[in-house]
Amino acid sequence: MRILLRVKPGASRTAVGGRYDGAAGPALVVAVAARAVEGQATKAVLEAIAAAFGVRRSAVTLVRGAISRDKLVEVEGDDTEIRPRLEELLGRMGDRDA
Repeated sequence: MRILLRVKPGASRTAVGGRYDGAAGPALVVAVAARAVEGQATKAVLEAIAAAFGVRRSAVTLVRGAISRDKLVEVEGDDTEIRPRLEELLGRMGDRDA
């Protein structure tokens, strides 16, 4: 399943949850403590998404947005498990526990 993300690098801690309504549509908010330097934030985002969806890190692939706050990732797995988790995470406003 492909998921739009809005990344907030340099956060006080890593968290997945919340909704950002951007031009491309609703995106899942991912805050990471890593800075946007030499791909560190992107790597942290992929690890956070894997943890949030309970999949292996290798099951999460960056489709586009390597140097952008707006990213598109592919999460491999059972859509019947991924979709409800995505809806739950999109609904979290201010809840930083992923």
